[in-house]
Amino acid sequence: MGFDLNRHWQDPSPWAHPTLHAVKQLIVQINQDPRVSLEFYIDVHAHSTMLNGFMYGNVFEDEERVQRQAVFPRLLCQNASDFSFSNTSFNKDLVKAGTGRRFLGGLLDDSSYCYTLEVSFYSYMTAGSTAPVPYTEETCIL
Repeated sequence: MGFDLNRHWQDPSPWAHPTLHAVKQLIVQINQDPRVSLEFYIDVHAHSTMLNGFMYGNVFEDEERVQRQAVFPRLLCQNASDFSFSNTSFNKDLVKAGTGRRFLGGLLDDSSYCYTLEVSFYSYMTAGSTAPVPYTEETCIL
């Protein structure tokens, strides 16, 4: 129906956004169970203008939590040649307030980390390279 589902996490409609509504209800239900801890939420998207893979994360006042949140993207950077930590950013832009990362970052407790993983539609640059490498089925299998 033309909705950007990643902008409707705050108040998804059961009629217009049924899958988002159901997932949100499930996460809220899981979060209320004291026996369960939801530690990671990762929303995966394709990016139409930037190269490589990179992440968006939330902003925290607690410096230790800021550092802990950066561990996962740093590990990706060390282990995936197409991931760029320099393109990774941590923000709380108002325009992103309805995203899963931002909404769940405010809902879940301090032991949870919520990310958006973005990967280029087109290609990536490896360190020291001057030519982009296109994403193909073959490069994804490697």
